[in-house]
Amino acid sequence: MEALSFANLLPNLTQGITALTWKALVMMAVGGVLIWLAIKYEYEPLLLLPIGLGCILANIPGTGMLDEGGLLKVLYDAGIENELFPSLVFIGIGAMTDFGPLLENPKYVLFGAAAQFGIFGTLLIATLLGFNINQAASIGIIGAADGPTSIFVASNLAPDLVGPITVAAYSYMSLVPVIQPPVMKALTTPAERRIKMPYTSRPVSKITRILFPIVVTLACGVIAPAATPLIGMLMFGNLVREAGVVERINQAAQNEIANIVTTFLGITIGSTMVADKFLQWDTIKIIILGLVAFILDTAAGVLFGKLMNLLSGGKLNPLLGGCGISAFPMSARVVQKIGHDEDYTNFLLMHAMASNTSGQVASVMAGGVVLAILGS
Repeated sequence: MEALSFANLLPNLTQGITALTWKALVMMAVGGVLIWLAIKYEYEPLLLLPIGLGCILANIPGTGMLDEGGLLKVLYDAGIENELFPSLVFIGIGAMTDFGPLLENPKYVLFGAAAQFGIFGTLLIATLLGFNINQAASIGIIGAADGPTSIFVASNLAPDLVGPITVAAYSYMSLVPVIQPPVMKALTTPAERRIKMPYTSRPVSKITRILFPIVVTLACGVIAPAATPLIGMLMFGNLVREAGVVERINQAAQNEIANIVTTFLGITIGSTMVADKFLQWDTIKIIILGLVAFILDTAAGVLFGKLMNLLSGGKLNPLLGGCGISAFPMSARVVQKIGHDEDYTNFLLMHAMASNTSGQVASVMAGGVVLAILGS
C-alpha cells in the first residue's frame, strides 16, 4: 500500500524536471548571466540582479507563479499593467536629482530635446524590419536611456515586448561609458573637445527651485498629458527635495521607496522573460535596434552641439549635446572625462550636468508625445 502511494506521488515530485525544456534552461542561463554581470561588473546591479532572478523564477515549470493569482502575475498586474512601479521609481529619481545646473543654464534644455532624435529615427528603422508602429515606437524609446519611461511606453503600446525592451534599456544604460565615447569622438575634432566652458555660478533662489517642478508639471501635462504620471512623479520627488520641510519623505523617496519599488520592478520585468516569448528573432532585433537608438540619440545631440557651437562663435563645446539623454549622471561624467582627457585643464562637468538633467525631462516628454500620437 505504501509502495503504491509512493508510486502515485512520484510523478508529482518529478514534474518540474520532466517539464523542463531546453528553451527554459537557456532562459535560466540568461538570468544567471544578468546576475553575474550585476555582481561581477556592477552593471546596473539594482535592476539586473532582480531581473535575472525574476527570469529564472518565470522559467521554472509548474510553480504557478505566472498563473492568475500567482505571485509574479499579481506583481505584474499591480505594478506594470497599471504603470505603478515606473511612476513610483520616478519619485526617487526626482528626489535624487539636482536641477540647479539646468536652472543656471536654461539654454541647455535644447540639448535634451535634440538628443531625442534617435527615438524617432529608430522608430522608422524598426518599421522597415517588420515591427508594427506601436512596437517600433516602444523600441525607439530605448534610445532615451530612461528605463522607467521605456517600461511605461512599452506596457501601453507593446506589452508583449516589455521584457526585451527593458533588458536592452538597462543594459545599454550601464554601458554608457562604452557606447558614447566612440560616437562623440568620431563627430568632434580635438580642437572642439578642448573648448573650455567657464564655470560661472549663478545662484538659483529657493523660490525658483520650488516653482520649477510645479511649472514643469503643468507645462508638460498640458503639452503631453500622457506623460503626466511620469513627469508628475519625477517633479513631485524634486519638489520634496527642494521644499526642505519634509525631509523624512525626501529621505524615504531616495532610499526606502526607491529600493523597494526597484526590487519589485526588476523581479516583475524578469518574469516577462518567458522562454516561448523571449527566444525569438524579434528579441535579437530589439537588442540591436536599442543600440542603434542609443547611438543615434548621442549623435543627434553632438551634431546639435556643433550647430550651437557655430552659432556661439566657437564658444560652446559640442560634447555637451551628447549627454542630453536621461542616463544621469553617467553621461555627464563621460563628457567630463573626454574633455579632460583632451586637455587636463578642461572641466565640463557642471555644464554637462545641466544638459544631462534636461535629458531626463525631455525623455519623459518624448514618451508622452509617442503615447499621445499612438495611444489613441
